[in-house]
Amino acid sequence: MSRLKSYVCVYLFVKDKNEVLLSLRQNTNFCDGMWSMIAGHVEDGESATQAMIREAKEEAGIDIHANDLNAIYVMDRIDSDRQNIEIFFNCEKYSGELTNMEPNKCGGIEFFDINNLPKNTIPYIKKAIEDIVQDEKYGEFGY
Repeated sequence: MSRLKSYVCVYLFVKDKNEVLLSLRQNTNFCDGMWSMIAGHVEDGESATQAMIREAKEEAGIDIHANDLNAIYVMDRIDSDRQNIEIFFNCEKYSGELTNMEPNKCGGIEFFDINNLPKNTIPYIKKAIEDIVQDEKYGEFGY
């Protein structure tokens, strides 16, 4: 078995009552036309919380403090040529107004009923949300 390249990715789980915030991917060459979360890769020299704070600002225009982020779920996901360690952060406190800051890569950000996600939600995102609702802390996808 050959060794896959591994990446760390971060996701922002923002919940309002019984709804979760999702973003519609476009022009990214990955799952375009599907709903995901505010997310991104951890860059060189960056911690996972630093990456989540950066991505929240870049994608949704909100400011988050590290002490307001809580890691609530981890997914080990295999893709065709890589392994992703996905860290999902809960954030109940942020400042600024949720705004689509990357309209060239995002078709919009919206809240959806957590128990009735859009049919075009990325499958591993749907699984993560379902697991989080069930208070699971870890999941695997694609194996």
